[in-house]
Amino acid sequence: MDVQAQRPPLLEVKRNVELKAALVKSSSRVPLSASRLKRGPDQMEDALEPAKKRTRVMGAVTKVDTSRPRGPLLSTVSQTQGHTAVLRSQKPVPAAPAQKPGTSTAPVVVGKRAGKRPAWDLKGQLCDLNEELKRYREKTQTLELENRGLREQLREVQEQATTLGTERNTLEGELASVRSRAEQDQQRLETLSARVLELEECLGTRERLLQELQGERLQLQEERSTLSTQLEEQERRFQATEAALSSSQEEVVCLRQKTEAQVTLLAEQGDRLYGLEMERRRLHNQLQELKGNIRVFCRVRPVLEGESTPSPGFLVFPPGPAGPSDPPTGLSLSRSDDRRSTLTGAPAPTVRHDFSFDRVFPPGSKQEEVFEEIAMLVQSALDGYPVCIFAYGQTGSGKTFTMEGGPRGDPQLEGLIPRAMRHLFSVAQEMSGQGWTYSFVASYVEIYNETVRDLLATGPRKGQGGECEIRRASPGSEELTVTNARYVPVSCEKEVEALLHLAHQNRAVAHTAQNKRSSRSHSVFQLQISGEHAARGLQCGAPLNLVDLAGSERLDPGLHLGPGERDRLRETQAINSSLSTLGLVIMALSNKESHVPYRNSKLTYLLQNSLGGSAKMLMFVNISPLEENVSESLNSLRFASKVNQCVIGTAQANKK
Repeated sequence: MDVQAQRPPLLEVKRNVELKAALVKSSSRVPLSASRLKRGPDQMEDALEPAKKRTRVMGAVTKVDTSRPRGPLLSTVSQTQGHTAVLRSQKPVPAAPAQKPGTSTAPVVVGKRAGKRPAWDLKGQLCDLNEELKRYREKTQTLELENRGLREQLREVQEQATTLGTERNTLEGELASVRSRAEQDQQRLETLSARVLELEECLGTRERLLQELQGERLQLQEERSTLSTQLEEQERRFQATEAALSSSQEEVVCLRQKTEAQVTLLAEQGDRLYGLEMERRRLHNQLQELKGNIRVFCRVRPVLEGESTPSPGFLVFPPGPAGPSDPPTGLSLSRSDDRRSTLTGAPAPTVRHDFSFDRVFPPGSKQEEVFEEIAMLVQSALDGYPVCIFAYGQTGSGKTFTMEGGPRGDPQLEGLIPRAMRHLFSVAQEMSGQGWTYSFVASYVEIYNETVRDLLATGPRKGQGGECEIRRASPGSEELTVTNARYVPVSCEKEVEALLHLAHQNRAVAHTAQNKRSSRSHSVFQLQISGEHAARGLQCGAPLNLVDLAGSERLDPGLHLGPGERDRLRETQAINSSLSTLGLVIMALSNKESHVPYRNSKLTYLLQNSLGGSAKMLMFVNISPLEENVSESLNSLRFASKVNQCVIGTAQANKK
């Protein structure tokens, strides 16, 4: 009875599958024949219009949503069958070609001109040909676009046909499966009928039923025995698991004890490492104090191309105290007086001037060799001690080269500022493993004619120095700051290089008799270093000042005749005044006078926190190797010797 009731739906499924196959065949027809594709561009465009319409209609009719269930899909196919039959009966009617807006309705004959041009009008004929070529290209592009659209529509129709074919195969498989199940159900019905007969026979005999019950009882007893064995096995496994858990707990206790011991040892190692770091800082500072809180280095630049070579014996570098292998610390300069004796007329004997400094760098010294001598002083700034490094000397003696270096791109010519920044960043990275974190804030100003200018200014503020003033950071603070100046946080060498390049462009320079690009101002590169050890609650901070002083020559050698003579006079007076004040400040600090004239110069006022007893100071005196500059070289060496004889008190770290 049930099997017969299921047969009508199966026949309906088969009929739907056949209708879908017919729809797929009708939708896969291409409404454009090959003969129409061979026509001209105008005829091709007219022929494509009805074909496109028919394709769009068929695409809209045959489009099936494959994401819906199968039942609605079959009903959709059956509903669209009538529409497909209607489309087959329709004949393609050629449509009139679409007319572009703004054009006349009169037909245009391709290849014929409105009027024949004379044979001599070649330019007009060329224009007509170009216009005709342009029209053909536009029509060709239009045909290509329409062809591309027809290909896309053909591909969509083919994909839909493929999808419907797949669904047809699926439905055929389902139909076969339903038929198979119907046959199985029929066989099962026959089997059940036979089983009923067998049961009716079995019910007639009680002995056979008793035997079957006894057999089931034996089977249950066997299953009970099997379950008992499995229970015993589970109990044994449970006991083994308990033993393993107990052993794991003992191991966990042992590991915890080892972890606590290692934590204690790690804390002890941290305390020891902290103590060693403090001892290193103390010994490092003690070593710097033994070398002197005020040190003076002398550096002689090499003879440049085009300059006259000095005579032998003009500059002599005696060996160091430990012998020829020891770096030189002395310098001898010989000077001959052009005045002749009034009695004999013979030239006066050569006068020899001997100077002694903490270190002397001959002309062949490299930038790396110079930095090695101040690397430990830069380390002191990271430990919390204010540090100030000067470059002093006449114009053209190599001060800017010592501080900033030569042309960019050559690492061998890098000056003290980029090398010091690289050293600080490297050491700060190493100290981060010990719990220290450091931050760096850079500023770069110049003091020109006792006016402070920001060398890092950009835009409208570039070159305006009147807005910058030296003020205290707060009413109760000793820290000085420059108002309206840029303070830039830096964390890598690239950022420092960009600041140096900007400052080099903004610095005040002028042409003098001794240098085509002479620095007419004091440039001060300040780096505020702040360190913190969060675990121990320690903080330290100190400034690092790298100062490139202006040329120290007297007025006459540096004058350049021209309209700017008065400006050079005023610049030289301001430079010499500030350098004299710097010498007076150092002498007052050495003599421990009650009043130190910091405010007599903007330079000393800005650097007063890095010149006192809690600071470390180093001065590079740069001199020229030329005999024509012997007077200025002697003045520079004498000033540096006075500074070298000064002794300032013990430096103290700025810790909180």
